[in-house]
Amino acid sequence: MSLYFWIAIGSALGGVARHALNGLAESQLGSSFPWGILIINVTGSFAIGFIYTLSGPDGRWVLSSESRQFLMVGICGGYTTFSSFSLRTLLMMREGALMRAGANIALSVVLCLVAAWLGQVAAAAINASKGS
Repeated sequence: MSLYFWIAIGSALGGVARHALNGLAESQLGSSFPWGILIINVTGSFAIGFIYTLSGPDGRWVLSSESRQFLMVGICGGYTTFSSFSLRTLLMMREGALMRAGANIALSVVLCLVAAWLGQVAAAAINASKGS
């Protein structure tokens, strides 16, 4: 049960960092382009790749499995789930599973855009029925 507690704490820390960085980026760069989200996704992807490699079996950091989960699942996952997507896709590419990696990229982008659109459509329908 304590692993779930530490992942929850890490997720909270990552979420707060995401919110703060996004606000900072919008205040400095404007909101006409989602710079904050792009910066978060890129830095989160860098962080999970860095932690994964540095704390792996051949890495310089000796971390327990729980510590790796706190950092990678908790903090990085709370900061951005794009980091998990990036790492899994990179690992598939390194294993030579280029078709699976390509399918993961294509399906993730297309299905997530469609899901976001469907979420907007569903919410708009609920909003429109509000007065009924």
